Amino acid sequence: MKLLRISAVTLLVNDMNKSYGFYSRIPGFTLSYFSKNFTTFTLEENTGKQTHLNLELSIQDNITDNKPRHFGRIIFHTDNADAMYCYLKNDDFLSKLIIIESTPLNAKWGERYFHIRDPEGYQISFAQPLK
Repeated sequence: MKLLRISAVTLLVNDMNKSYGFYSRIPGFTLSYFSKNFTTFTLEENTGKQTHLNLELSIQDNITDNKPRHFGRIIFHTDNADAMYCYLKNDDFLSKLIIIESTPLNAKWGERYFHIRDPEGYQISFAQPLK
């Protein structure tokens, strides 16, 4: 038995409308489900497999330990890191919702990547595998 891939990532969000506005404009995502408390975007891979990004509204009353929730990072593969960077940086709507943490860089592990922070402060990495 072994794991094959990530099926879905769920992010807790404070503002569903802002987060929906951001992710709905990322090329490749298709809206699969939307409600005021839970939203799912689907990314269809060339192989026909799907990966899902879920946004779940954080209900403060349900958080009992009052500790901040840390997630880490989501890494999305893209076919062109530089084009994605330019798109996010130059789109008037998106650029106001995010923080760009780095410009595209070539990594020693064989990817060209950059980091941003989404509207909720989650770190997102867009990576292009290099040949």
